[in-house]
Amino acid sequence: MDIRVAAYAVIADGSRVLLAHWNEHGRSGWTLPGGGLEAGEDPADAAVREVREETGYDAELDELIGVHSHVIPEDQRNSGLGALQALRIVYRAHVVAGRLTNEADGSTDEARWFRLDEIPALRKVSLVEVGLRFAGLIE
Repeated sequence: MDIRVAAYAVIADGSRVLLAHWNEHGRSGWTLPGGGLEAGEDPADAAVREVREETGYDAELDELIGVHSHVIPEDQRNSGLGALQALRIVYRAHVVAGRLTNEADGSTDEARWFRLDEIPALRKVSLVEVGLRFAGLIE
């Protein structure tokens, strides 16, 4: 089984949450901004880097709000490499600079603010609800 360690940020602005649209290998959905750690990279640094890459914003982390483990069975992966354990480190963060910009040439193709009441209707990955629960934004 492969393992992927990644860091993500829940960035809320009043009743809005910042999400990134993941679009890779024929699969897509809205997700929290974030992604995989590079070799030797600190998870907090990875979260800040990924927010910048995927949204155009510079973020500052407020606190670690949770760690979530999720196993993706082999038959749900397009890679043919077997099952994958995704270990997700989730921080609460806020925007300190920058402007909303879509990532070019990455695994996400759009970033957008959504009202909390819009999120249930979105096509999204399970991490969105996990992160919003960690942040106390939904039950």
